[in-house]
Amino acid sequence: MNTPDSKTGGFGIQVTLPENDPFRRLLDEGWNTQHWFQSRYERDRALKEMSREHEYSRKGDAPTLLFEVINNTSDS
Repeated sequence: MNTPDSKTGGFGIQVTLPENDPFRRLLDEGWNTQHWFQSRYERDRALKEMSREHEYSRKGDAPTLLFEVINNTSDS
């Protein structure tokens, strides 16, 4: 698990896959990644962008990634 520092910020997003996602067979069973931001606003803006249906997606495709908000600051 990555942890924030003074350069990365204390507002994060943890990305995982659902338990039944076939892509888990290609990755480590416990795969996850974290993205850290300096402010809640930056984090929330990135979360909105990550979870939207992108223009290059096929019609009807939906992201299977799971996004969880992480606050690692005293002012969360």
